[in-house]
Amino acid sequence: MNPVIEVQGLTKDYGQGRGVFDLTFQVEKGEVFGFLGPNGAGKTTTIRQLMGFVRPTRGGARILGKDCFRQAAAIQAHTGYLPGELSLMDDLTGDGFLRFMAQMRGMKGLGSAEELKELFRLDGRQSLRKMSKGTRQKVGLVCAFMAHPELLLLDEPTSGLDPLMQNRFIELLLREKARGATILLSSHMFEELERTCDRVAILRAGHLAAVEPIAALRQTRTKRYQFTFPSPASAAAFSAAWPDAKVEGSSASVALTGQEELSRLLSLVAGYDVKDMSVDGGSLEDAFLGYYGEEV
Repeated sequence: MNPVIEVQGLTKDYGQGRGVFDLTFQVEKGEVFGFLGPNGAGKTTTIRQLMGFVRPTRGGARILGKDCFRQAAAIQAHTGYLPGELSLMDDLTGDGFLRFMAQMRGMKGLGSAEELKELFRLDGRQSLRKMSKGTRQKVGLVCAFMAHPELLLLDEPTSGLDPLMQNRFIELLLREKARGATILLSSHMFEELERTCDRVAILRAGHLAAVEPIAALRQTRTKRYQFTFPSPASAAAFSAAWPDAKVEGSSASVALTGQEELSRLLSLVAGYDVKDMSVDGGSLEDAFLGYYGEEV
């Protein structure tokens, strides 16, 4: 297969360890490819180079066979882009901004803008200046998707969205994937990437730590199971049966990596009077530690 995105030795060195260094990866047609990393890991710097906004210090990247810096305009014509920091024309309404962007792209009409506005419950009549961060984010999403581009570059796309809109975004992303779009999605939210991506690149301090299928990360992800018992004595009794449990008062928590021990844990808990149970899917740090252990 011919990859849609080819990155080879891509480096942007801002000095003092800031930037991205020697990134090499490919994204295949129809693939959802995730960038996982904390703020400052280099996700935005990489995407800005793919869009041609930043000249690499060395190395390079190609999209659809074109050089990302020298042929940026040709690439952007086929790309839906959502920046991590939206800069909108505050004097316009949401609808006015969408019409302006459609004209800039040479679109005939507004594509699927109306359908997307309905999906995200966006009232485009409001002035951009008066919109909340989440509402402005919806405008950015509609703008990125409305032309049905063959490639989408999305930097922290659900920033500012409430859980309902986050779920609707994921539904939209999966529909775009089904029609054959290629998507690069940057996020520090493991749940978001887990539900949408085929593969994930883990960035750490500007360096590519690994590129793995999402299933491999899922198997090594740490989850915490929190149980509330009727009394501290009950929690202590449970802890005696499961020595790795951490007890605090009437609560006990157990951290598990993978699914091997889950059945045994649930069988044990079934023998106790449990008042409440919750599951923490794990933070980004947990995903790193679960996958790399002492290396990270």
